[in-house]
Amino acid sequence: MIRCHLARLMGERKMKISDLLRETGLSRNTVTLMYKETAQKFDIEALDKLCRFFQCEVGDLLEFCDHIEH
Repeated sequence: MIRCHLARLMGERKMKISDLLRETGLSRNTVTLMYKETAQKFDIEALDKLCRFFQCEVGDLLEFCDHIEH
């Protein structure tokens, strides 16, 4: 399972989804799916924009978890 830490990164900066949309130009749907961890796939361009914005590595945004949480 891949975990997305977008909500945590945004929370650390006290950001709203609308703030991130304005700063990155990403679509609301893309950001919302990642924020809620319901995305079925990740767009490389979106990951690039988010990593540049947060000045982080892909591994800071996405994490592989080899166990399923219940």
